Amino acid sequence: MRIWLITGTSTGLGRALAEAVIDSGDALVATAREASTVKDLAERAPERVLALPLDVTDPGSVRAAVSAAVTAFGRIDVLVNNAGYGLRGAIEEATEQELRDQFETNVFGVLTVTRAVLPVMRRHRSGHIVQISSVGGVMAMLGGAMYAGTKFALEGLSEGLAAEVAHLGIKVTIVEPGPFRTDFAGRSIRWTGPMEDYAAVMEPARSAFGALDGTQPGDPARAAGAVIDVTRMMNPPLRLPLGAEAFTRIRDRFESRLRELDATEPIGLHTAFDDD
Repeated sequence: MRIWLITGTSTGLGRALAEAVIDSGDALVATAREASTVKDLAERAPERVLALPLDVTDPGSVRAAVSAAVTAFGRIDVLVNNAGYGLRGAIEEATEQELRDQFETNVFGVLTVTRAVLPVMRRHRSGHIVQISSVGGVMAMLGGAMYAGTKFALEGLSEGLAAEVAHLGIKVTIVEPGPFRTDFAGRSIRWTGPMEDYAAVMEPARSAFGALDGTQPGDPARAAGAVIDVTRMMNPPLRLPLGAEAFTRIRDRFESRLRELDATEPIGLHTAFDDD
């Protein structure tokens, strides 16, 4: 039986993954800012599910949750950094606090939880850290620059982390979901205050994004199954896109980058000192 700690299990992909972990027979530390929102998960299997409050922006809260998890189960085998949210709108529209809050949760919050769990995994010379990124960690869409910025940062940090901890028996996988039918496109999104000069591009982007709510093609339960499958692999991939849309968009972006690389080579290639 493996021990999982998942952040942000009150709704969405985190909730689907928590339920799948319980159904698989593994033990789970289900966390959310308000423990009452995940109490029902513990009631499903009290002997192997612990519901705890955890606010990723509060280091004390993180340390307390990790300590309670280790006290209850002795170790943490799989950490899933799922908690986060999206701030959408133009960069100039956002307040300084909105920008900092977005990075505080999606980047520094992940670092805080990861750094709290790493000593536990190091002691056991094993573990798997699953970072929930996004297609937005590969490409930034109109209106999603700030969210994408946090996910680009997460991808770079996680890629570097994977190289640091591999010799300790710790694995890292970055999950890149496309659109899944969760609250992400609805009540979980935060919008900046609109500015007149951006209305022509931001209003259509906002309408298109809002129209996704409730119509996304991705099934969170199937996404959860894929995440569980990858954690069972001896040699899991560093990155795991989820959904046909994710594979299509990421492949298109890579092909576009390669074309751009070829086009800019005559400009940027020959920049070394002359050997004569």
